[in-house]
Amino acid sequence: MSLIIILKDNITMLGNNLLKNIRKNKGTLLRTVIYTIGHFFIAAACVMYFTGASFDAAITDAIVEPLINGVWYFLLDKFWASKMANKTESVTI
Repeated sequence: MSLIIILKDNITMLGNNLLKNIRKNKGTLLRTVIYTIGHFFIAAACVMYFTGASFDAAITDAIVEPLINGVWYFLLDKFWASKMANKTESVTI
């Protein structure tokens, strides 16, 4: 079996699973999207009010800052989980 066929099969399977999960959770996903859009505008309004920044600068901050925080949280959680796993291993030895 060629690599291209394997990749195609895996991508198809991933797409099917993704669509199935989207359909299964469409209410939650819709509320999440609405919440996120609201967060962007509320954060932009706060930045504009407290700093006097333009709308363009404020909305950029409102979008970029949570994305950076998301990456930071992911890295922190991975680090934390690895430390907890090491702590569990040292206790059981």
